[in-house]
Amino acid sequence: MQLYERTLGQWLEHWAEKTPDKEYIVYSDRNLRFTWSQFNRRVNDMAKGLIAIGVERGTHVGIWAANVPDWLTLLYACAKIGAVYVTVNTNYKQAELEYLCKNSDMHTLCIVDGEKDSDFVQMTYTMLPELKTCERGHLRSERFPYMRNVVYVGQEKHRGMYNTAEILLLGENVEDDRQGSDVDTL
Repeated sequence: MQLYERTLGQWLEHWAEKTPDKEYIVYSDRNLRFTWSQFNRRVNDMAKGLIAIGVERGTHVGIWAANVPDWLTLLYACAKIGAVYVTVNTNYKQAELEYLCKNSDMHTLCIVDGEKDSDFVQMTYTMLPELKTCERGHLRSERFPYMRNVVYVGQEKHRGMYNTAEILLLGENVEDDRQGSDVDTL
């Protein structure tokens, strides 16, 4: 078996350079398509946006979502930064969510509306009531001392949370070279 020395982020860069116009991701139910090149740009913007809100190499970033397009974007963005990607089980109840967030030293939690009979937004507010009174990016929780951000994966706005459109916009407005060694291959 042949082993490669490339990281996940470097593989994305490789295929974006080698086959830029070839389709990489297709979400036919949403009429959403990305070529390797388009997806790589989106990942770079997401990575730079995450860096802008304090995510860095070694930071723990949780994703609490099923198969949505930006699940993969966040995975690659974390890989390029060198952040630790923590998958949150979509079947978790309140106590399990809180246990994972506390014991994984989670810095940023990315969430969707919910799954089945669980409301992830409400469960997050229950866990972090400070979100309702703080500005985005200024979360301070005594119970969860490492938690600094919650990102809603979607367009909707929720008090105290960023949404993915805002993170991508932050990333678009950050120069690639400004981030230095924080990003794997930007």
